[in-house]
Formats: sequence, C-alpha cells, structure tokens
Amino acid sequence: MPGTSDSPEPVDAEIVPADPEAPLTAPAPDYDDRGVPSFDHVRTKIEGRHATSQGMTELTADTPEARTVEDEMTERDRKAAERLAEIRRGLGG
Repeated sequence: MPGTSDSPEPVDAEIVPADPEAPLTAPAPDYDDRGVPSFDHVRTKIEGRHATSQGMTELTADTPEARTVEDEMTERDRKAAERLAEIRRGLGG
C-alpha cells in the first residue's frame, strides 16, 4: 500500500531557542517569581518539624506508661519462651 511504512515521515520544523529571560516553569504557589518562599510556607514547614520533634520526644520518653508497656512486652516474651520450652520437652526435643 502506498503511504504506509514502518518508519514515520520526517517532519520539517524550525527549532526555536529558549528565551534565557523567561522562567522555565511557573513558580510554585508558595514561592514568588524569584523563588523566595512565602512567610506562610516557611512557618508551616517550621511548625511541621516542631510537631514531629515533639512527637518523637513523646514516643521515646522514659515515662511510667512507656516502662509499663516495656515490662508487659518483657513478661510476654518470657512466657512465650517458657511455653516454647514446654512444647519442645513434650516433643522429646
């Protein structure tokens, strides 16, 4: 069939150089045209980091609640090891 081939026809087009003064993309909504972040954007990032820091402090704190959970886990692990040893003795191992 004429006009059908596996390779596409070449396209004649002009290459237009990019304008060095034009921005490549639109600035992000929280930044101005010069790439400076807005005050609200900076405040939001700082507040987020502060909240993360507080949360990590609470999670790793040596509190009575944390010690209780740790004690419960230790007791559970001890009972599991005793039960496993009992099962192994029952199997003759």
